[in-house]
Amino acid sequence: MNIKKYLHRLCSLGFILLITLNVFAQFGPRIKSPEVNDDSSIIFRIKAPDAKEVSVNMSMKNYPMEKDAEGVWSVTVGPVEPEGYTYAFSVDGLKVLDPANPEMQIGQAPSWSLVTVPGNPPRFYELQDVPHGTIHIHKYYSTAQEVNRELYVYTPPAYNPNKKYPVLNLRHGGGDNETAWYVVGNAANIMDNLLAEGKIVPMIVVMTNGNVEKQVEGGAYGEEGIQIMADELFNDVIPLIEKEYSVYNDQKYRAIAGLSMGGGQSYYIGLANVDKFDWVGSFSSGIFGGIPGVNFDPEERTPGILTKSADFNKELDLFYLSCGEQDPRVEHTQKVVDSFNKNKLKVTYETFEGTHEWKVWKHSLRNFSQLLFK
Repeated sequence: MNIKKYLHRLCSLGFILLITLNVFAQFGPRIKSPEVNDDSSIIFRIKAPDAKEVSVNMSMKNYPMEKDAEGVWSVTVGPVEPEGYTYAFSVDGLKVLDPANPEMQIGQAPSWSLVTVPGNPPRFYELQDVPHGTIHIHKYYSTAQEVNRELYVYTPPAYNPNKKYPVLNLRHGGGDNETAWYVVGNAANIMDNLLAEGKIVPMIVVMTNGNVEKQVEGGAYGEEGIQIMADELFNDVIPLIEKEYSVYNDQKYRAIAGLSMGGGQSYYIGLANVDKFDWVGSFSSGIFGGIPGVNFDPEERTPGILTKSADFNKELDLFYLSCGEQDPRVEHTQKVVDSFNKNKLKVTYETFEGTHEWKVWKHSLRNFSQLLFK
C-alpha cells in the first residue's frame, strides 16, 4: 500500500474515531448499536438530538427511525434471515457510519457498517468448529501501475509445501479492495467449512486489489483498465504466488472469478486467456447491462465467443455466471446466457435470492468453488 493511500485510510479511520469520541463527550455513555435479538431482528440506534430526520439503510432498503426523549433515534428491523448485512445511517441527508460499531467495510474508504445475524446452526460462511486455513498478507510492487500494492492469500488447513495446489484468483467489486472477500465475504470461512465437508479440492485463494491507480477512461471497468489488471496479474501477482507457494503453474489448475466489477474483470481476462485459465466465473457483473452506458457485444471484446464457441468449450472446463434474482442486472445476464446457449457455448448459470449484495456473492463462491479442479 503506498503512503498516500495509507495516510488517507488512517485519516478516515481517525475521523470516525474523533466523531465517536465527540459523541461520548457531548451525549454521554455509548449506546448499543446494532443489537441483534434472539428472534433475528436488529435494533439500530444513534444519538442525534438536533436532527430532524434519521433513517437507516440496510441492504438497499431504507427504514425511518424514531427519536426518544434522550435524543436517541432507533428502529427495529426484521426478523431477518441469518446473514451478514451492510448498513449506514442518514442523518438529515448525510450518510453516517454507526459510531457505536467498530465493524465496517473499509475498501478504498470506510463505506458501510457491518452486522451479522448468526444462524443456528451456523451458516456456511460463519466460523465453525473445523480446521482453519491461514490468511497471509503480501506487499509487492506493481510494474503495471508503478505503485506498491497488497494482496491476501488463503492457504488451506495443513498446507504442505511439498504438495502442489491449484489456485483461485478471486476479485472484489467496485469501491472495495483486497480485504473485501476476507473481511466482508467470509471467503476463508467458506473454504474452511467446505473443506471440512469434503466438498472442495484444497486450493490456494489469491485476493488482489482490482482498482486502477492511473487515470484511464472507464477506470477499472474500461478496456485499458482491464488490460492493466491483466498485466499486473500475469507479470506481478502470479509470479509472486508461484515463488512463495507450492502451486501448479498451468491452466488446468488455475481459476479466476470475481463479483460485480471483479466479475467483469474475470470475464474479460479469463476468456481472453483460456491458455492460462480453465475455470472462469463472473458474479453479478454489470458488463452485460443493468447499469448506465453499457452496450454489451460479446464478439467485440471476445472474438469467437459466439461464432467459434466450440473452441472455447474445448479450452474451458467451466464457464460460470451468477446474479441476484432482485438485481437489476439479472434480466440482462439472462439474455446473454440465452445467447450463449443459442450459440452452443457451454455456460453454467445460477441465480440466488437477493439484490446486488454479499449474500448473493457468498452463495456464488460456495457453489463455484465446489465445481473447481475436478
